[in-house]
Amino acid sequence: MEDQTSAGLRRRHVLRTAGAGALGLGLGSIALTAVTMPHDVAPQPQATPMPTPEVLGSVGQAPHLPPGFTKTFTSRFVQANGIRQHVVVGGEGPPLLLIHGWPETWYAWRLVMPALARHFTVIAVDQRGIGLTAKPKSGYDTRTLADDMVTLMAALGYQRFAAVGHDTGMPIAYALAADHPERVARLAVAEAFLPAVTPSPPLVGTAQVNKRLWHIPFNRLTDVNEQLVRGREGIYFGWQFATKAVRKLPDYAVDYYVRILASQHDALRGSFGWYRALDTTSAQDRQRRARPLTLPVLAIGGAGSLGENVADTMKRVAHDVRSVVIPGTGHWVAEEAPQEVLAALTTFLEPYRDQGRSARPQPAATLGK
Repeated sequence: MEDQTSAGLRRRHVLRTAGAGALGLGLGSIALTAVTMPHDVAPQPQATPMPTPEVLGSVGQAPHLPPGFTKTFTSRFVQANGIRQHVVVGGEGPPLLLIHGWPETWYAWRLVMPALARHFTVIAVDQRGIGLTAKPKSGYDTRTLADDMVTLMAALGYQRFAAVGHDTGMPIAYALAADHPERVARLAVAEAFLPAVTPSPPLVGTAQVNKRLWHIPFNRLTDVNEQLVRGREGIYFGWQFATKAVRKLPDYAVDYYVRILASQHDALRGSFGWYRALDTTSAQDRQRRARPLTLPVLAIGGAGSLGENVADTMKRVAHDVRSVVIPGTGHWVAEEAPQEVLAALTTFLEPYRDQGRSARPQPAATLGK
């Protein structure tokens, strides 16, 4: 349900937008700007002209989308927390934020988005440094990344929402729920660890563990990893997708991710940013552990990857954790097993969906079609 703060925020925005003569403009010509403010003050959105993206990384340039996808979902730029963020938005109902993992983009959720959009307003974001979202040189710790998400949702008119995070999106989603508990109604996470929470494997572990995790210390390096990968993106990222899957991802999807990572000079730096900030994120997670989450949490693991380890990690930081392990699936759960992920999310989010039926919040401004 919408609180008074959210309602007042929307009323103020409509008045401001009308005064600026912006009402009635199409989706492709309006975006929202949110001012970075302290956590206990709701950001105030403002309407500013910003084109709808139609380039590599946008909905319009994405390959092999499910039938009817482009009729429901639109790429949009939103200025929030000081950076331009790219989101793919569609559907109707209470807001549901989807946060992808590395080295993917919003596209990782494409196979579950249409069904979710029948019950939710789905917001799939490119996280800072990835895809069409800006790639500043700093701000990749999970506190800042969580602030990106909460100011983004406020700019879209949502003060309370459910969130789902996969891979690097899982620590971001955890930070979002821990740092902004009043904003997140339900939290689902998949296939990752939490810095300073999950026990670290030994430096010299088994060959299987090394094969699965060696990219983490490599990605944390400065400069040399970019020098080694640039021009060889297909080798490096193709290997990551191939070795972490049980059900092989289609070649077109892997090629799409690789093309995005090779398309801009700063794309590699942005993709490694989350890993290079791990020391800062670890210190933040040590503080977060003192305040366990009380909201409902769903932990999803692939049986051929982390399995129950996802739930084991979340039980260290949350009181109410449910676990789903998907058989015959590796790390890329939303792409390898979309129906199973959709079934798990649908069951978990049903109370949130039903609660939102009586009073569905409307965005502060419609970013057109």
